[in-house]
Amino acid sequence: MENLTPREIVTELDKHIVGQDAAKRAVAIAVRNRWRRQQLSQDLQQDVSPKNILMIGSTGVGKTEIARRLAKLTGAPFIKVEATKYTEVGYYGRDVESMVRELLDNAISIERTAARGSIKEQAEKNTEERLLDLLFPKPTSYEFRPGSRPSDSSLDEQVSDQTERQSTPESETESSTLRTREKMRGMLREGKLDSRSVEINIEQKATPIAMGGMGIEQMDVDFQGMLEKIMPATKIKRQVEVATARKIILEQESDKLLDNEKINSSAIKLTENSGIIFIDEIDKVIASESKSADVSRQGVQRDLLPIVEGTTVNTKHGYVKTDHILFIAAGAFHKHQPSELMPELQGRFPIRVELLDLTKEDFVRILTEPKNSLTRQYISLLETEGIKLDFSADAIEELATFAFQVNQSTMNIGARRLYTILEHLLEDLSFEAPDMKNQKISIDAELVRSRLAGVVQDEDLSKYIL
Repeated sequence: MENLTPREIVTELDKHIVGQDAAKRAVAIAVRNRWRRQQLSQDLQQDVSPKNILMIGSTGVGKTEIARRLAKLTGAPFIKVEATKYTEVGYYGRDVESMVRELLDNAISIERTAARGSIKEQAEKNTEERLLDLLFPKPTSYEFRPGSRPSDSSLDEQVSDQTERQSTPESETESSTLRTREKMRGMLREGKLDSRSVEINIEQKATPIAMGGMGIEQMDVDFQGMLEKIMPATKIKRQVEVATARKIILEQESDKLLDNEKINSSAIKLTENSGIIFIDEIDKVIASESKSADVSRQGVQRDLLPIVEGTTVNTKHGYVKTDHILFIAAGAFHKHQPSELMPELQGRFPIRVELLDLTKEDFVRILTEPKNSLTRQYISLLETEGIKLDFSADAIEELATFAFQVNQSTMNIGARRLYTILEHLLEDLSFEAPDMKNQKISIDAELVRSRLAGVVQDEDLSKYIL
C-alpha cells in the first residue's frame, strides 16, 4: 500500500491519532517519496536517499504511535529501538547493527505470512492426510513377521497377490478401508474428531547461550550459524487433541512447502526499500557535562552514523544495505537541543518536526474521536461482564480537565495520563463488575469529580497515584 497519496495517509492516521498535523504530513511525504523513487530509472534510484525525520516532543504526544501506525498502514517492516540500549563497542550493551538484523527478521515474518497464503490449500490437504494416517493408519501391503525374512518365492507370491488385489478395485477389504477412511475424513472436516487424542512429533530447537549470558542475536553472524548446526532440533512425542494437532501439523507442512531462500531474498529487498527504523530517546545519547555516566554516549552517535548514512550489514540471511531504509528518530529534548547531536548525524535527519504538547481540547478528542478510543475500550471490556457503560459529554470534559491539570502540575506524560486517570476512576467498577450482571452504569461529571478531585488537588498524592 505504498502507493497511497500523502492525503490518504494523513486521513488514515487521523483515525487513530489526534492532532500533530505537521508530523503526519512529514511521514506521509516520506512514504510517498519511496513510491516515487521506485518509479525512477535504476541509475537514478541509487542516488535518491530517504529524507529521514527527527521528531521533537514530550512523551505521550504520539511520536511512536505515528511511526507504528504508518508501518502498519503501508505493510512495511518496522522496529522500534531505544537509543540508550546501544553502546560504543567495548562497553556493555547491544551492537548497533543488531537493529538492522531485527528489521530483517520482521521482513522475513511478513514475507513468510504472504507466502503461506499461496500454499495454504496444499498445506491443508497434506495436514488432513497426516491426521487421517494418525487416526486410521493405512494397512500394510503384506504381512511381514519380525525376525524372519521371506523367501524369494513367498515374496513373489505376496507381490502377485497384491497386484491381483489392486487389479480388482471392488475387493471387499480395500473398499471397506476406503469407505471407513472417507467417513472419518468427513467427521474430521466437521470437527467431530477434535477431542480425540493423537501422538505427534514436535521439533524443539535449543537456544544457544554464549558465555556471560549473552544472547545469540549479539554473537558474530558466523558463530550463530555454527552454534545452530552444533545444536540441531530435537524431536519429542506428545499426546495432543486433534484440534491442537491440526495447528501443529499445518505449521510443519507449511514449512516444508515454503522456499526459504526465495523468502529470505524477498525479505532483504523489502528491508532495503521499505524498512522503517524508529530510534527513540535519541536525545539520551547526547553527552552532558558530567563525564562519569556519559563515557559511551558520543560513541553511540558515532556507531549510529554509518547505519543511518548507508552501509552494508552482514546477517545470517545475507547482506543488507541500509542506504534506503527510512530512519525516524525521536526525543523529548528537555535537557538538550538537537543541535547538540554530532553535526554529521544531524545532517542525516534533514526533516525536523516539533510535536505540540496536548491541550485540554486534545484530550477531549483523544477520548472520543479515535477508532478505538480509551472510552470505547472500557465500554467494550465491561460489556463482556454484562455491564452497559456510558460516558456523558460533561464527564469527558471533566476527565480532560483533570488530565491537563495533572500534566501541568506534575510531570507531563501526555496522553498516557488518561490511562492512569481512567483506571483510577473505574477501579471499583472493574473490581465489582463480575457481581453486577446486566446493569447500566452512567459516568457523569459529578462522579468524575467525586473520584478524582481529592487526588488532583493534593499535589503529593497526585504525584504518586496519577
